[in-house]
Amino acid sequence: MKVKYQMVEELRDRYTVQDLCRYLKISRSGYYRYLQRRQSVDPKEKDLKEKIHSIYQKRKGTYGYRRIQVELQRQFGVRVNHKRVLRLMQDMGLKAQIRRTHRHSHAQPGGTERVADNLLAQNFRADAPNQKWVTDVSFIPVRGQWLYLSAIMDLFNNEIVAFQIGRRNDNALVLQTVEQAVQKRKDVSGTILHSDRGFQYTSRAYHDMLDRVALTPSMSRRGNCFDNACIESFFSHLKAEALYLHGIQDMAETQRCMEEYIQFYNEQRIQRRLKKLTPVEYRRQLVA
Repeated sequence: MKVKYQMVEELRDRYTVQDLCRYLKISRSGYYRYLQRRQSVDPKEKDLKEKIHSIYQKRKGTYGYRRIQVELQRQFGVRVNHKRVLRLMQDMGLKAQIRRTHRHSHAQPGGTERVADNLLAQNFRADAPNQKWVTDVSFIPVRGQWLYLSAIMDLFNNEIVAFQIGRRNDNALVLQTVEQAVQKRKDVSGTILHSDRGFQYTSRAYHDMLDRVALTPSMSRRGNCFDNACIESFFSHLKAEALYLHGIQDMAETQRCMEEYIQFYNEQRIQRRLKKLTPVEYRRQLVA
């Protein structure tokens, strides 16, 4: 019955209450009693709703009820069942934005390839930092132009170790990303760096750099996007949570949004797989 009352409330701007109640086979008096009960909300529940709404707004609508449940405890010290958070969000009409799905393609390699075996074999778990890294390049259209994001992720905690943003999808973009990651993590001898078979990753320059810094190359099977699913998932989150929800106006703003999101992803975005910690918190917990 409550669902029907909620439908009346949502549609009353377009139809009369009388017609809606008749169609849903409920009484108008019952609907108005429902409104009265809603207006006399328990103060504790009202306070909890305000906290939920605050978190939802702060995270720009990207958090669902499970992450909001964690944030309630982290920010306000409030312990509450996830089912209650879901119910209150439904009452307020709050719903996490759904990520768009899209196809991701790569330029076909030309000339002589240098291909590595698939050492990862879809085993995306790592017991310590710097065991397994994954990398890829994603493209972002901006008003008829393109930005390219090259990123490296550590599978131990899903942290973005290094990234580069550029206007050209070339070897330099990828090589600079690898160089940045090595400078940040230092001891990477034997670390697996997994990629697809994009032209940058089959180039002589790429393999020469990996040999020089003692990284071990690994590559997906041709045409199998699931072999590099973790980094694809990160790109999908970034586009949905930082770019698709907001009207990006120009290249500079797009780049700024991506840089801010990556910092947020590493340092603030909790992940259930990481015991409800952020990637950076999870890594620091290891050495605490």
